[in-house]
Amino acid sequence: MTQWERLQQLDTVYSQRASDLYNRDEFPMEVRHYLSHWIEGQDWERASRDSSQAAFLFQVLLENLDNQFSRFAQEKDSFLLQRNFRRYKQNFQKYQEEPYTLASIINWFLVKEREILNDAELAQQVQTLQVQPTAMELESQRKVEKSLKDLKTKVEVMEHSIRCLEEQQDEFDFKYQTHLMDCCTEEEKKMQAEGLQKLLNALDKCRKNFLSEISTMLDAADVLSSALIDEELVDWKWRQQKSCIGAPDDTSLEHLEKWFTQIIECMFQLQKFLQKLDELVGKMTYEKDPIPIQKPRLKRRVETLLTNLIKSSFVIETQPSMPQGRGPLVLRTNIQFSVKVRLLYKASELNHVMKVTVSVNNAASQLKGFRKFNVLGTLSKALNMAESLNGSMVADFRHLTLKDQKVTSGGKGISDLSLSVTEELHRITFQTQFDYQGLSVPLETSSLPVVVISNSSQQQSAWASVLWFNMLCSDPTNVKFFETSPAATWPQFGEMLSWQFHSCGKRGLDSDQLETLAIKLFGKQQSYDNCKISWTKFSKENLPDTNFTLWVWLDGILTLVKLYLSDLWSDGSIMGFVSKGKERLLLKKKQDGTFLLRFSESIKDGGITFSWVQYANDGTPSVQTVKPFTSADLKQIALPDILCNFRMMIAENVPINPLCYLYPDTPKDQAFSKYYSEKTGEENPYLKYLKQKLVFVSENGCSGVREGTESDLSTQDRDPPSVSDAGNDDLLLQVLEKSPMLSSSTIDDDTLNSILDSDSESTIPEAFPPTAPHTSPSWLQDNFSENLFAEALSPGIDVNLTLHEFLNSPNILNGINLRMPPEESDDFFLNSGLIQELGYPNIPLTP
Repeated sequence: MTQWERLQQLDTVYSQRASDLYNRDEFPMEVRHYLSHWIEGQDWERASRDSSQAAFLFQVLLENLDNQFSRFAQEKDSFLLQRNFRRYKQNFQKYQEEPYTLASIINWFLVKEREILNDAELAQQVQTLQVQPTAMELESQRKVEKSLKDLKTKVEVMEHSIRCLEEQQDEFDFKYQTHLMDCCTEEEKKMQAEGLQKLLNALDKCRKNFLSEISTMLDAADVLSSALIDEELVDWKWRQQKSCIGAPDDTSLEHLEKWFTQIIECMFQLQKFLQKLDELVGKMTYEKDPIPIQKPRLKRRVETLLTNLIKSSFVIETQPSMPQGRGPLVLRTNIQFSVKVRLLYKASELNHVMKVTVSVNNAASQLKGFRKFNVLGTLSKALNMAESLNGSMVADFRHLTLKDQKVTSGGKGISDLSLSVTEELHRITFQTQFDYQGLSVPLETSSLPVVVISNSSQQQSAWASVLWFNMLCSDPTNVKFFETSPAATWPQFGEMLSWQFHSCGKRGLDSDQLETLAIKLFGKQQSYDNCKISWTKFSKENLPDTNFTLWVWLDGILTLVKLYLSDLWSDGSIMGFVSKGKERLLLKKKQDGTFLLRFSESIKDGGITFSWVQYANDGTPSVQTVKPFTSADLKQIALPDILCNFRMMIAENVPINPLCYLYPDTPKDQAFSKYYSEKTGEENPYLKYLKQKLVFVSENGCSGVREGTESDLSTQDRDPPSVSDAGNDDLLLQVLEKSPMLSSSTIDDDTLNSILDSDSESTIPEAFPPTAPHTSPSWLQDNFSENLFAEALSPGIDVNLTLHEFLNSPNILNGINLRMPPEESDDFFLNSGLIQELGYPNIPLTP
C-alpha cells in the first residue's frame, strides 16, 4: 500500500490535516494522486541536493504529466482534469532553471505526509493503551457535552414558555378589550375586572418566571463559557504550542468548534427571547412590569457572553511555517510562508462575508533595536467554508512574505536588549469584524512568536529559540522572553528532546537514553528532577573539549536520524545514547560477535558507530569500535549495508564479518535483512557477470579493550582523545579517498594498520604487527605474468597513457582463464581499485 493510499484511509481528523496540507499551490493534490506510485518511488531528498538528479526527475515528471494528460483525453468525463494537468505542467515550467527547488518542495510534502501518518499511528497506539491523561480528557469532554445538552434543553423549554407567555398575554388583551366594549351592569363589570386582575397577576408571575429562567440560564452559560475559554481553549492552545516542537498531541479543533457553535447559538436564541419580550411590552405593559426593569441587565449579560465567546473563537489553526523550513515558527525574509486562521463559530450566513487582514504585530518592533518588517502578498482574505472539507470558517493565507523595513538611522546597533537576531520574537496578527444578528464585534488574534531569519545558516539557532520558548513559556505575548530566559528542569528538557527524536524517527527517547544524557550534563545523581539546564548552556556554551554547543551536537544527530536512520531508530535497532563504560559492561557479558549501535559524542554534525565484543583464546573479552559514520558516509551507502558487508582480515588474509548478533541476541540478518539494498536471484540483472562486492575491511590482531576501569559519558569521565584523532572520542575506521567502502583486494598494509584502533583507556593505540605481503588468490596467480606491467612501469614511461592503451587493447582478456571457486566468490573479486582511481568503469567479465 502506498503512502498516499494510507493517507486516504485515516480518520477524519488526520485526513483533514492531509487535505489542509494540499491546500497549498506549490504541489497540486491531483498530481500527487494520479502520480502517487511514481512520486513515492523517487529519491527526492537526494534530488534536492543533486542538480543532475533533480533535472532528470524534472523531465520525467513532465513526461508523466503528458502521459496522464493523454489518458484524460481518451476519457469522456475528464475534461476538467485534462485542462488542470495542462495548467499544472505550465506552472512547473518555472522550475526549469532550478529543478532542485521543485524536488525540495515535493520532498517537503512527502515528509509532512509521513508526519501525519506517524501522528495517526501514535494516536491509535495511545487509544489502544488507554493512557490515563486521555481518560481525563475524555471525562472533561463528557462534562462539557453534558452542560451543553442541559443548556440546549433549557432553551427548548424556554421556547415553549415564551409561546405560553404570548398566548397568555393575548388572552388577557382580548378579554380586556371585550371588557371595555361590553355594555353590562356594574356588578358584571366588577366580576369581569376581578377576572382580569387574576389574569394580570398570572401574566405578571409568568413574566417574572421567564426572566428568572433567563437569568438562571445565563448563570449556567457563564460557567460553561468559562470552561470553554479558560480551560478547553487554553489547553488546546498549549497542546498546539507543544505540537509545534514535536509533541504528538491532538490539535484538531472539531470538538471546540462544535461546542463554541452550540453555546453561541444558545446565546443568540436568548437574545431573540429578549427581543420577543420587547414586542410583548410594546403591546402591553403595566405598573411594576418586570420586563422593563430586568431586561436591560439581562441583555448586557447576553451581549458580554456573546462578545467573549466570539472573540475567543477566532484562532490560529495552523501556525506560520515555510514549505521548506525546519519547522513552524521559523520564517525567512523574502521567502513565502503560510498560516491559517479559523472562526470556531460556523454560520452559513457569514460565508465569504468577514474579511481578514494580516499584519506584523509591531509591539515587539517598538523595542529599541528590534527589527521591523512589512508583510507582502495577499493581505486580505474572506473567511469561507470552501477551504475546509468539513465546512469550517477558515482563511488560508498561503503566499505571505516578510520584508525588512528600511532603517534610516540607529538600527540594530542601538539596543535595549542584548539579544541576537534569533532571539528576537515577533508575532503575525490577524483582524476582522464580526457583524451578525445585531451584534458587532472587532476580532483579533496573533500567532505564536516567530523567529525571523535572513539566511539559511541561522535555521539551527532559530529552531533552538523556538524549542526553548515553547517548552517553557505559555504566554505568547512575552516577546522579551530571552531577555531573562528561565532555565529548564531536566524533566522538561528530556521530554522536549524525546519529542524531537519522535518527530525525526517515530520513536522518542527511553529512560536509559535519557539517563545517559543526564549523566553527561549533570554527572551521576540519585535523581535528576531538580537539575536544571540554562539557555546559555544549551545553545551558546561549547561542550567541554569541543568547539560546538550541546544543541549543535544534538541537532546533528537528529538530522542524521531523520535523513538516514529513521527506520533503524524507529524499530529500536539503535541504542543511541550509551556511555562507553556501560557499553563494555553490556557487551562483555554477551556471546562473541554481539554488537550495538551508538551515536558519536564528538562529531559536530552527527555520527554513528558500532562496537562489538570478541574473545581471545583465553576467554578474555575485548571491545572494538569503528570510526563513526557521518552523513557523508551514509549518503553513499546505507548503514544496514555497511553492517552486512563489514569484514575483518584474519590469518591468511581471509576476510570475515565479526558482527553476528545485534544486542542483546538478535541475529544480524534477522534485524537488518529487510533493509539490505543488495538484490539477489532474478532481481539482479548482473548475476551472470563476475560477482563483486564493496566491503569494509579490517585486519585481525588489533588490541582490544580488556576488563578494567569503566568510564561514563559524562564530561568529567570522557575518554582522552587518541593521538591519531585528537578531539574525537570514537576510534576511527580509516578509509581510502575519504570513502567508507574498500575492496578486499585493494587494501595495503599501512591502511590496514590504521583501520581499527583499540577502545582502551590508553591515549596511544598499539601498532599492528607487520602483515604478510598481499597475495592474490591462486586462481588469479596462475593467469597473470609477474612482468605483465614491467614495460609499462619502466622509467620515463607515462603510466596513465600506457595503462589507458592497455585497457583499450582488444586482446586484454586473451589468455585469461578465470576459475572462480564458488565458496570464495562472495569475498574476493578482481582488483578494480586502480582502474576506478583513474576513472575507468569496472568491466564485467563474461565466462
